[in-house]
Parts: sequence; structure tokens; C-alpha cells
Amino acid sequence: MNDITYVKPTVEALLGLNDTADGAAEDVLSLCRNKCDRILLYNPDAIAWWLYGKYGSFFDVLRCENQLIKKTKSVMPCVTPVCFASMYSGLMPEKHGIKSYVKPVLTCETLFDVLIRNDMHPAICSTEGDSISKIFLERDMEYYLYPTVDEVNAKARELIERDKNEVIVVYNGNYDAAMHKVSPEGDEALSALRENIQTYAALRSLCEKAWNGHTFVTAFLPDHGCHEIDGKMGSHGLDMEEDMWVVHFWETF
Repeated sequence: MNDITYVKPTVEALLGLNDTADGAAEDVLSLCRNKCDRILLYNPDAIAWWLYGKYGSFFDVLRCENQLIKKTKSVMPCVTPVCFASMYSGLMPEKHGIKSYVKPVLTCETLFDVLIRNDMHPAICSTEGDSISKIFLERDMEYYLYPTVDEVNAKARELIERDKNEVIVVYNGNYDAAMHKVSPEGDEALSALRENIQTYAALRSLCEKAWNGHTFVTAFLPDHGCHEIDGKMGSHGLDMEEDMWVVHFWETF
């Protein structure tokens, strides 16, 4: 099984930028047999494999043809900036340099640098202050950073319909925020989990309409899992099953 560093080389291979992409996920490439020219990467925070196992009915809206459900390992420490740095640099923490909960701008090569170098136009949609909104800055690309998840998702819909970006990254941190407050299975957290799943399903459906005529891929890519701690709150960052394994979905159209 691949860890989350597989995402960068896999996206490069899907776009035809690196036919020998070391570390690319062969199961994803087998699913997406033809090269694509559009990719939507949806990053919900903290959605663990065990949540998929326990609340599988929540994910029924995501079922479709040409789909891969991939059990994927995170990296240690499994906290958000470390994980997304690994996901989009293809490097382990000791190589990309973020090894704790800090949010410096990465100076190593990332997926976004590769896209820009190949005359592509990536875009990031994220809430302000969160890891994805900070660690990939200072690149000649589009950043759409907003106070709320609703504004982020509205901009993502606009970008999909505009059809000018080869790769769109969308970050939603509302499940992570809720589970830290009320536990991973608290009512507010499970409501946020459903919302993340439904948001991705809606964005994927919009891609089917707006990107008609393109060969495209969409993916649901959490960064790390979570577990309950004393006081019924949620946490993550430990080398344990609940924190380290996440559920990834890939679809090709």
C-alpha cells in the first residue's frame, strides 16, 4: 500500500508530465488508463479509514463506476502541515523539512512547481490560515483564501465552471475542527463528515457537466486520521492505526 507521498508523482503521471514517476500509485494509474487534462483534488481534513469502515453508509453518495477506494498511510507526525507537505511534495518529512505543527513556505519542489514549469495553471482554494493556505505560497499560481468553508467551496464551483485550471485543490477543515471540539463521533463532527462527503460528491457532479469533453480525474484525499482522547475530544498525531490510515477515493471520467 502507498503512503500519502504517492499523490504528487501520481498526478504528474496522470497529466503526462512524468511517465516514469517514481512512487506513483500503480492501482490509480491502472484505473485511469488514459492520460487526463483536468484533475480535482479535494482535501478534507482528518477523515480516517476507521470512519469509512464504521460509517460506510455516509459514503454511499460517492459510489460510481471507474472508482478506486484506497487505504492509504499517513506520515509521522500525522499533523496537517506535515501531511500536506508530504502529499504535495512527494517527500517524507525529513526531506521536505516540516516535521512538526508549523507552517513555513516550502522551498522544495512541489506538485505546483512541476505544473507551473509545464505551463499549467494550478489553483488552491482554502480557508485562511490553514496549512494548505500557507505552505505552498510564493508561487506563480492562483490562491483563493477565504474565512469560511462555504466561500471556499463556492469559489471551487466557480473555478470548475470557468474551466481554466488543469488542477484544482480544495481544502475543507470543518470535520477536523469539529472532532477536536466534540470527539470524532460527536454529532457536530459526524454532521461535518457528511458535509465533506456531500461537498465532494457535488463538486464531482459539477465536473461531469463543466468538464464535458475533457478526460478528467477527481480524488477525495484526507491527510490523516483521528482518535478520541480523555474528555471525549478528538486528536491526532500518534503512530497508531486510527491516526495513520485514511481513505482515499479516485474516479476517472
